[in-house]
Amino acid sequence: MSIWGKIIGGTAGFALGGPLGALLGLSVGAAVDASVSAVGHDPEKTRHITFTIGVIALSAKMAKADGRVTREEVEAFKQVFHVPQAEMVNVGRVFDLARKDTAGFDAYARQIADLMKGNDRVLADLLEGLFFIAEADGHVHPNELSFIRAVAKIFGYSKTQIDQLVHRHVGADPNCPYTVLGVEPTIDDAGLRKQYRSLAKDNHPDRLIAAGVPSDLIAVATRRAAEINAAYDTIVAERAKD
Repeated sequence: MSIWGKIIGGTAGFALGGPLGALLGLSVGAAVDASVSAVGHDPEKTRHITFTIGVIALSAKMAKADGRVTREEVEAFKQVFHVPQAEMVNVGRVFDLARKDTAGFDAYARQIADLMKGNDRVLADLLEGLFFIAEADGHVHPNELSFIRAVAKIFGYSKTQIDQLVHRHVGADPNCPYTVLGVEPTIDDAGLRKQYRSLAKDNHPDRLIAAGVPSDLIAVATRRAAEINAAYDTIVAERAKD
């Protein structure tokens, strides 16, 4: 099921709680209150909707981190998270409210981290999506990089893991196949093959679906899987020529 589901109407009335619940309440106002008594309580749907609002909020604040939200960044958000046309207005309300400034992003990130505790793959894909938005206007602004670093830290990433993530996207050559696979060019064939198989397994869309990763984030994982396969094939082909 799409993570966007029904932001307004039936499922929008769940008591989300926390800063994300407050954001939803501000963006849709009485629409939430009017539906609360009609829908009852479903913890899983509440979790689903809370994560949805969190994705919108962090994406909007990511886009605002460099001081302005560009058309390219908005289009990147729509592309990464596959917002259905029917939900565009509802999503837009939350996005526009959240993008006014970057204040409060850390509270949103903490609520998402708590919500997705133990599901590291979802958090990793969300960070990939944020990088995609940051790169949409042709470069990653230092403030955008600081934003992503801060979110990754809240998500439980170590400094080494954050550095690896950043290097892969904005290193000297982020498109280098060795950088994509997170290995040094000096790695031997056996080590390269082992790393490739590990990454391919962890990022395989079917495995992520089985693990409960929201369907909209599978697009991020699919793109990452394609990058991993292409990088490995490139290295193998280059080494075959030597």
